[in-house]
Amino acid sequence: MQNKIKVGFIQQHNTNDINDNMQRLKKGIEQLAKQGAQLIVLQELHNSLYFCQIETVNNFDLAEPIPGPSTAFFSEIAASNNVVIVTSLFEKRAAGLYHNTSVVIEKDGSIAGKYRKMHIPDDPAYYEKFYFTPGDLGFTPIQTSLGKLGILVCWDQWYPEAARLMALNGAELLIYPTAIGYESSDAEEEKQRQREAWTTVQRGHAVANGLPVIAVNRVGFEPDPSQQTQGITFWGSSFVAGSQGEFIYRASETEEECTIVEIDLQRSEQVRRWWPFLRDRRIDEYHNITKRFID
Repeated sequence: MQNKIKVGFIQQHNTNDINDNMQRLKKGIEQLAKQGAQLIVLQELHNSLYFCQIETVNNFDLAEPIPGPSTAFFSEIAASNNVVIVTSLFEKRAAGLYHNTSVVIEKDGSIAGKYRKMHIPDDPAYYEKFYFTPGDLGFTPIQTSLGKLGILVCWDQWYPEAARLMALNGAELLIYPTAIGYESSDAEEEKQRQREAWTTVQRGHAVANGLPVIAVNRVGFEPDPSQQTQGITFWGSSFVAGSQGEFIYRASETEEECTIVEIDLQRSEQVRRWWPFLRDRRIDEYHNITKRFID
């Protein structure tokens, strides 16, 4: 583990032109690498529009195997720029079996590991259960040249159990590729309550586990192809929080950003000495946590 690492992230507005989306990501990665980034995190399902606004079997054509074309594309970029990249892909595991999968590419272009999204939402305009089988790789950090990365994806970010298990498995960073936004019919006050809740719960994971958190969201409006809803305005606001939950950086709510933030990984050790939450956990009394509800 390095004491300090420079983390870059790309908060991007996507269009229906997949090649254009990917080429803009490539340009952003190259720009961040020239500025000294060592780790670069991309948003959830970054190659395309957020296709889960509708349920149609035709969208399964967007899925691809891992390894596959996208891992080859980002592997070449990682190796050419000597950076570790956290990607987010629509994985075709087999006919009729698909996952929302984050793949970590090592700086030599090899695949360091992958994480399959465990918690799958099913809400209006977020019909992910139609597309994705829940992950089966567990909450296992991915070992890289920069340390152990605890990768979780979007809906996972609402679950403290997921963050805790990553921490207990030795994660040194918690990383959340994300696609979340506003439904236009909500009142402005409700929109801001939702965005602040999203931010607060993840900062809470940083505090509870004594680990930095990186959350990278997409930004901008994407229409609903079915026109049953008024589409989603993704709220951006990507952020990096320190191991006491403090903001190190918070991105725009409305604009694209390509940013580098320095994180001191060694600080987590000191924070955990001040606040020894892991020491004081009552593991002998937590058996009911595996129940759906305690009646």
